[in-house]
Amino acid sequence: MATHMRLRREGRKGQSHFRIVVADQRAPRDGRFVAAVGHYNPRAKPAVLQVDKDQALAWLAKGAKPTDTVRSLLKQAGVLGKRTA
Repeated sequence: MATHMRLRREGRKGQSHFRIVVADQRAPRDGRFVAAVGHYNPRAKPAVLQVDKDQALAWLAKGAKPTDTVRSLLKQAGVLGKRTA
């Protein structure tokens, strides 16, 4: 099973926030996921980003591939360094 780390949209219309999840690459965007490793609320001032660093690193070590957006969020959270992306 190939896994990806991606954003899962939650919240009502106009009030969206996102969970950072590990999911099978064939699963729909808001469908079944394997694990939730954090959440991101871009609408808050300032934006809220919380990531479980140990869990995220464990999934990256298992081969989960982050999307471009999740990769940039993991860099902001300090999970990924400059050379590991």
